[in-house]
Amino acid sequence: MSKHLFVVIFLLVATNCFAQKPNELEKDSARVKQDSIRKIEFIRKLGNGYLPFKYFNLDLRYLIKFNQYEGFRTGLGGITNNKFSEKYRLNGYAVYGFKDKRYKYSVGGGFRINEKSNTWINLSYTDDLQETGSSSFLTDKRFFTFFEPRLLNIDLFHRHITKSISVEHKISKHLLTETQLATSKINPTYNYNFVLDNESFNNFDVSTAKISLQWSPFSIYRYEKDYIVEEKDGYPKFTLQFTQGFKSVFGSDFNFSKLDFRTIYHLQHKNESLTTLGLVAGIADGETPLTHLYHSYPNNIRKETILQRFSVAGLNSFETMYFNEFFSDKFSTLQFKHFFKPFKITEWFKPQLVLISRHAVGTMNSIDRHQGIDFNTLEKLYSESGFEINKLFFGFGLSFAYRYGGYHLPNFEDNIAFKFTFNISL
Repeated sequence: MSKHLFVVIFLLVATNCFAQKPNELEKDSARVKQDSIRKIEFIRKLGNGYLPFKYFNLDLRYLIKFNQYEGFRTGLGGITNNKFSEKYRLNGYAVYGFKDKRYKYSVGGGFRINEKSNTWINLSYTDDLQETGSSSFLTDKRFFTFFEPRLLNIDLFHRHITKSISVEHKISKHLLTETQLATSKINPTYNYNFVLDNESFNNFDVSTAKISLQWSPFSIYRYEKDYIVEEKDGYPKFTLQFTQGFKSVFGSDFNFSKLDFRTIYHLQHKNESLTTLGLVAGIADGETPLTHLYHSYPNNIRKETILQRFSVAGLNSFETMYFNEFFSDKFSTLQFKHFFKPFKITEWFKPQLVLISRHAVGTMNSIDRHQGIDFNTLEKLYSESGFEINKLFFGFGLSFAYRYGGYHLPNFEDNIAFKFTFNISL
């Protein structure tokens, strides 16, 4: 009897356990799914350059950087998120350069006036440094690059105190725009004078109006309030920006205009290889100081030997072109890369060979206006070619490039750039 009773009790307990198991499995499955969503959300925000907290997201771009003028540059920055407000946002950063011993900062905010078109009006005040000859697109700030190796070697900066008001607007799913009105006080950190009508300027005021358009007709986007998630990459992509400088507006000293253009094309092959093409062009007309003209993305430091010049290769820079070697008021660059299918040596060791060819051409009118700094122009075709072997060890690889064509240098070693690469994605 006791044996039968034991069997009945055992069956009841077992039945009850198995009866509860589906619910427990469902709960566990839901919990795992929620945890997975949280992890994906966290990684996605991290990949967009933010470390999320409750009411704000820490901007990873300001934690630590290095360049030749500031040395190590470190600080904190961030932007409020949707839990703080879906209609208002605050953003800013504060950093310190250990070599120049100066603080830089920016404070700003914005408010949304239309949810459907994601239209924001933004205000900002910035006291910082900017690389001379650099030209960025307003819409680029809404996209994040995890690592920018070229920044390590930059040494030519100008200080700017800029007040701006801008309007972000999404015309369609594929067309983003941003318009900005700004006034800046410019003070070069190097010996430079801009001579105009027998007057010499070593610091000056500039007032500008900009409009930038980012068109990605073949991409699929999901716009999430303060950043863009690109669900499907489509190419080609096009970016166009027009800048107008106004003399005598808020004390501005110069009247000039600029037109910048960029297109990127990716061709994915069936054998898992990839070919990329990038075309960038710009033209500046009028009374344009060197601070607002163009370099051609140089990334080579002036040292005697190849090993002394060993540094980090950029993502889209000319590795054999020396910093501050060329400036232009009209220029264009063409870059070609072919990524071969990764070599699967082991499950974790998959190096990838990349062939690279880069070309640049440019001109400079009224070169005698720019005094105190020596540079060349790019009337002849500048060319370099080489290769990279990426992902050899924890994202690190090696790069080799050779300079040839119209600006080939007499000393053979001076035409060679040997560096390491760093590629990481989240």
